[in-house]
Amino acid sequence: MPGGLLLGDEAPNFEADTTIGRIPFQDFLGDSWSILFCHPRDFTLVCTRELSRAAKLAPEFAKGNVKMIALSIDSVQDHLSWSKDINAYNGEEATKKLPFPIIDDHKRDLAIKLGMLDPNQRDGQGMPLTARVVFIFGPDKKLKLSILYPATAGRNFDEILRVIDSLQLTAYKKVATPVDWKCGDSVMVVPTISEEEARKLFPKVIDLNILG
Repeated sequence: MPGGLLLGDEAPNFEADTTIGRIPFQDFLGDSWSILFCHPRDFTLVCTRELSRAAKLAPEFAKGNVKMIALSIDSVQDHLSWSKDINAYNGEEATKKLPFPIIDDHKRDLAIKLGMLDPNQRDGQGMPLTARVVFIFGPDKKLKLSILYPATAGRNFDEILRVIDSLQLTAYKKVATPVDWKCGDSVMVVPTISEEEARKLFPKVIDLNILG
């Protein structure tokens, strides 16, 4: 049976070959926020557009101290060739270098271990395709968020940036973000603190009937 990660689980400490060499995953994460996102296959149109978008947004992720790393079930050599296509799609020089590494998982070992397979979509050999999973880890290397898209649905990177803003805010402040929240919008005080404490922490709070 496929494995998987649950919220609060520690990031797996595997070693893998990538487009920047062999890395121990936890060492790569360091004390940064990080996003691991996987793809069904190299060179496919949806995946190429996704990684092109991720490359374009790399400066936005860097602003939030977020490291990016991708995974696809092909070899490093395929990844490097694919990187040229990704850069060319963005109108950039067709080099093999992207602003994030891509993990080699040609044996699907990690896809199976981390529960990344889509049982409803299969390749020409009848093997399940890798789903479009997003894992976000905090500086403590614990899983803070996971999103599982089927192989047929491209992900929304604007939502990923939005939810990282929420995760980072709520990690350091005793607040929660409401529906459709965006950075700069009003937030809610968590119900685990008293009204007195809330008024001390948030002297400009308008309404304390806010969460729960």
